[in-house]
Amino acid sequence: MRLVPFLTAILVTVFLFFLVVQRDTLMSFATGTDKAVTTETVSTASNENTKILRRVGVIAIKSHAQEIDSAVILRGQTEAARQVDVRSETSGLVVSPPLRKGAFVNEGQILCQLDTGTRGSILAEAEARLAEARARIPETEAQIPRAQAQLEQAKAQLEEALINDNAARKLSKGGFASDSRVAATAAAVRGAEAAVKSAEAALKTSQSGMLGVQAAIESAQAGVDASKKEISRLEIRAPFQGLLESDTAELGSLIQPGGACATVIQLDPIKLVGFVPEAQVDRVKVGALAGGRLTTGQNVTGAVSFLGRSADQLTRTFRVEIEVPNPDLAIRDGQTAEIIIGAEGRTAHLVPQSALTLDDTGLLGVRLVDSSMQAKFQTVTLLRDDIRGVWLAGLPDEADIIIIGQEYVVDGVLVAPEYQDVAQ
Repeated sequence: MRLVPFLTAILVTVFLFFLVVQRDTLMSFATGTDKAVTTETVSTASNENTKILRRVGVIAIKSHAQEIDSAVILRGQTEAARQVDVRSETSGLVVSPPLRKGAFVNEGQILCQLDTGTRGSILAEAEARLAEARARIPETEAQIPRAQAQLEQAKAQLEEALINDNAARKLSKGGFASDSRVAATAAAVRGAEAAVKSAEAALKTSQSGMLGVQAAIESAQAGVDASKKEISRLEIRAPFQGLLESDTAELGSLIQPGGACATVIQLDPIKLVGFVPEAQVDRVKVGALAGGRLTTGQNVTGAVSFLGRSADQLTRTFRVEIEVPNPDLAIRDGQTAEIIIGAEGRTAHLVPQSALTLDDTGLLGVRLVDSSMQAKFQTVTLLRDDIRGVWLAGLPDEADIIIIGQEYVVDGVLVAPEYQDVAQ
């Protein structure tokens, strides 16, 4: 019974020997090739010492850059050009029959009609105040010329009083007028001055009365306008041409300010919305031709109308919108779409996805066989993938790319590549 553990220990030791010491031979046996590892003897020029260089066997392909189609492919969905929840600006009972969802409405069409209530009486009262204010205009305007005439008369009387006073003073100095006459003319001057001031005050009063009439007219006009605006709010209209996404408010229901009347969406034109990865965002331009294929099989074409400038915080992608005509409203809001956006063509290499690897810093790339038969890591840009492999940019036009064994070598390691046909 002690023989079994002993044999198990021997088998484990042999397996570890091949795994550690004869690793390349074991990998060659596992992959079915006898060229996994080869040796090459190099003699030094100065002495008899001989150095053995070990080359790691790898599988590589000779890849040539190809021109790929100039398109950015995304997955997205359709989105209505506009969608608005139409709400009431005032309160009132709905007196119009409801329109059912799915109905087509024109811009300005009445969706909900509210009861007028006492708003008509309020408007009539405001119009009456406006008419009353306007009726005061002739009377007030007539007072201004009358006050101006009184002012001119007072000024004339003042001039006459000043002349008389001046004559009386001169005569008094020559002994030809008594002091009482001088005092009388002086009193007449003061009376004339008081009359001028009174006339000026009367003129200002007449002018201010006209300003008061104008203010009353403007106030009454504002009341009329406010009443008319309030009445216009009783008709809740469609803001644009589109479809009802919900029934309008039911007949007899009470709507408060901010209450919903209906939801209107515009589907012509419609938008295709997708999100572009930051690696390809520079290839998308506003105005570029674009198209999409819906899940129903329908193909649509349009142009890029918007490209976001701010990336999504979670996905680091940029929103792109494509405007597509939809005159028959056959395209619905929220349908899944495969989006293709025209862009400038690029050259790239098609390699198996398994050839991709990472360097020590986490950069994506592939390992190449350079002219000295050494492995070399090269960073790449992943453009897109398909059923044949991945398209990579950032490589020379011609490159020997390691597709098997790239994980077992690092930069500077000698390799013995066995080249595989690209079509295999």
